[in-house]
Amino acid sequence: MKAASLATIKKELQQRPKDELLALCLRLGRFKKENKELLSYLLFESDDEDHYVSQIQDHITELFADIRRDHGYYARKSSRRILKEVKKYARYSNSKETEVALLLHYCANLKELMRGLQKSRAMDNLFQRQLDLAKKRLEKLHPDLHYDYQQQIETLQR
Repeated sequence: MKAASLATIKKELQQRPKDELLALCLRLGRFKKENKELLSYLLFESDDEDHYVSQIQDHITELFADIRRDHGYYARKSSRRILKEVKKYARYSNSKETEVALLLHYCANLKELMRGLQKSRAMDNLFQRQLDLAKKRLEKLHPDLHYDYQQQIETLQR
């Protein structure tokens, strides 16, 4: 089965009654965990972006605390899994400021993790790529926000 384009879906949704749209959204939420998470964000979290960011940052910190540090392989694998979640949560928000805040928090936790491990080129590269991505996203933000985030970036680069 081939999926319809977004424009076609939008036209069709505009023609449907409100009750039917509600039923479609609930049915969509039943099938995938990500759909439920996105609907939860849009309904409950999108009004208070700062609370959402702090909640995700706490979650990231907890995930980093649970990483096995006895072997570098497990630490790399776990840190990539955490990065995947960070990107998913940033995608839900669709805000560059949220993405920068989450990436910088991820990098800070990753740097702390790397201190306790043997020197790893893969971890260094992962850290550097995410820091570069945060810098790139920072350029698209309002100039008033640049100073605070730029200080965090400089602290992480030391």
